[in-house]
Amino acid sequence: MATRVLCWRVCYLPGWRRSLTQGQHIHTKTREKISEQEENKNVSDHLDVSFQSGYKLYYNPLSYHITRTSANSRNRMNSSEDEQFFSASFWQQSNHYSVSCSRHLSSSKNTLLDLGLNKASETEAPSVSSYNRKSVAPDVKVDTRAFLKCRPEYASLSLDLTQRPQPVEWAELVPLLQKVCVLRARMKPPDVLQFLLELSKLHPDQMPLLQNDQRFVMLLRYSVEHLRLFSDLQLLEVLQSFVWLEIPSSHNVLEVYEAELSCRANQLTLHQLLLAADLWRCIGRQVPQFLQCLFESIHLYLEKGQVEVHELVQLLYIIGEGRHCPKDLIIPIKQLLMHHLAQMHPEEVGTVCLGLFKSQTSLPERAVTRIVDKALSVVTEMGDFAMVNVLKYLRFSYLFHRKWLEAMGREVPQRAHQMGVQGLMHVTLTCSALHYRNDSILTSIAERVPSLVPHCRSKDSSKFLWAFSTLGFLPAQSQSLYSSLTDALRQRKAEFQRYPEHLLTGLLGLAFVSQFPEDLVTLALSPEYVHLALSNSKLDLKKDLFTLDATVALELPQWKGPRLSDELREEVAEMLWKFAQSDVCLKPEVLEAESALQDLLGGDKFVCKRMIMPHTRSIDLEIHMDPKGQPIPVNQLSPTQNSTMVPSSQSWEKINSGVTITDNLLSQLIKGKNSTALPPTTIAASSVGETPRQRLPPDEGGRVFDSVLDLTNDMLEALTKPSHSVRTNQDSVHQDINDSVKIAVQISNRNHYCIQTQQLLGLHAMKRRHLKIAGYRVVELNHWEWFSMMRKSREKKLAYLHCKIYDSL
Repeated sequence: MATRVLCWRVCYLPGWRRSLTQGQHIHTKTREKISEQEENKNVSDHLDVSFQSGYKLYYNPLSYHITRTSANSRNRMNSSEDEQFFSASFWQQSNHYSVSCSRHLSSSKNTLLDLGLNKASETEAPSVSSYNRKSVAPDVKVDTRAFLKCRPEYASLSLDLTQRPQPVEWAELVPLLQKVCVLRARMKPPDVLQFLLELSKLHPDQMPLLQNDQRFVMLLRYSVEHLRLFSDLQLLEVLQSFVWLEIPSSHNVLEVYEAELSCRANQLTLHQLLLAADLWRCIGRQVPQFLQCLFESIHLYLEKGQVEVHELVQLLYIIGEGRHCPKDLIIPIKQLLMHHLAQMHPEEVGTVCLGLFKSQTSLPERAVTRIVDKALSVVTEMGDFAMVNVLKYLRFSYLFHRKWLEAMGREVPQRAHQMGVQGLMHVTLTCSALHYRNDSILTSIAERVPSLVPHCRSKDSSKFLWAFSTLGFLPAQSQSLYSSLTDALRQRKAEFQRYPEHLLTGLLGLAFVSQFPEDLVTLALSPEYVHLALSNSKLDLKKDLFTLDATVALELPQWKGPRLSDELREEVAEMLWKFAQSDVCLKPEVLEAESALQDLLGGDKFVCKRMIMPHTRSIDLEIHMDPKGQPIPVNQLSPTQNSTMVPSSQSWEKINSGVTITDNLLSQLIKGKNSTALPPTTIAASSVGETPRQRLPPDEGGRVFDSVLDLTNDMLEALTKPSHSVRTNQDSVHQDINDSVKIAVQISNRNHYCIQTQQLLGLHAMKRRHLKIAGYRVVELNHWEWFSMMRKSREKKLAYLHCKIYDSL
């Protein structure tokens, strides 16, 4: 029962491999993975086939991982290589006081629905350069296996993809196929191997003819029948021939070969294990069963320290391509890595970083620092690909390596004009994740990207928009950057059916800089797209939709397009608040500020800890002041007057002692070089007797935040004196509500800003803008001041807060 082999489109991918028998270096082409629709269509063509040896072949496209690439892709199976880190750090890394926004779901039974956003199938999506092809230069090709050129020892561990045997024409191989029919069951294992090796020389353009030929299918069947009779070397040679024959990675014959190699793993040498893993990589098939056997076999070599530099680098390359590193291998790999690090070539360092990044393997900070130090010492000799790989692992490790980033400020502007889309995207995304704004880097990339936009996937465009806007790189600084990337999203609408998160990432980035392309916003908030996004089985996109919807409502008051339902908005707001109550609201710096403000203003009814802007996923301490500078009970506002109110967890009825600001106290507060006189309306009508003053024990010189303020007994008495100025007349309170000043007190964190700058990150800049639109004045308790103030006395904290609050009036 012969099976019909699918025709495959092919594309060239440069790389490095070695021939098993002659060490011959050859060039090959990779294949584009067929879609699940094509696989399901051909299920009937791949029936259960039984052979004399007892093997059974089953076609089950869902039983193993299938990846897809496009003809222009340089890296197979890397379409989601950084999704885990980017999603995990989407909001959480940038805002210590914000509600987490990880898009990944722990479990879900939902499936992705194919809705009518664009009826073209995924395989019919516009190619990367399907528009303006004639006027666009080709994207930069990258040799992802350049590290194999560093040492001749790699020849025994890998197959060289840079060369190929002299191709032969179809007519020359037809007699060979006839011979297959003649020999049939009389073929021996050496015959099968020889036929496969000869057929693998066929010209790549004519390979579909061979794949559709029933005689070739028969030969594949015979290879399975003789599988157990192949020697280890012959088995690897057959696998090598499959690379040149471009056997589809999902072909069911490969499942049998993986099972056989897995059974033999414990008898293969270290080099044979690594070579077999490399051959599977060249075929493009994920083989978790074989890799597990490889890891078990190689563990003894690692423990004994019997792994050389080239073997370790090749192992990390394989680990990265397999996207998994067993936990029990991390420590021995780290120890060997530190031992061999000094001997590594620049491209090998890049490969090590890429393997660790793709497998999401965390090393101790000291080890990561040593790796980056090594990379820094050879950065001028590194290729662009290796340099970007170091940046990827820095991003994953969330390590701010000052000297390396400063070196990037010199290297990237020199290289940007010759780098490709994905390399530039990863550079920008790393700067964004580390909150490192370097205008030389950003400007050079911004100048390069518009010419490469036709080669941008939706993933690239959206992350460019996110990264640039997060770092506060405004549209005015590059006239064509934002517009060209927005156009790129429009050209890639078909991709949003499978990757709805990319549209939301791009639109949120645009929202950070007040850009709202109405057609894309309308698409993102349409019922069909919302249903698609919420049906995604891997990502939780509710919070992203909620943020976009609320931003549109605030910044586009005349918006007539679609909006989220009230039910969904309420659901997300409640979810965010529940998380905030269990996490953000309980942080010591927040509790300390809340308590101090209550002491200052006269009770907890004057301070409300809530999410004023829930869509920004962070909390504030809200206070209201009347025109005379007196506090108004915030918690007495009715829901209709403040629909986003979330009550404080503390009792409304408990009234703490207030603070009366006297003439005597005022004169002390404003004495000194850093003080500013307060408005007369903030002074309560009270006086303190002229009693003898006795200094309190000095605290850092007895001064408050570098002024010359000395704390005395009468000042202490004034600060702790109960306030008699709090109004109890309910009518007067409501009368002043409309004239009140609403203040949002924010406890900032260093992660709200780009490192070593006063540039707010995109989300926080947008939040400030939205608070002003909503009529709030923002009072920021700077982390560098407030964390220091928390260690000071209560009186100093109250004086500090008093200055902050009344200076904002």
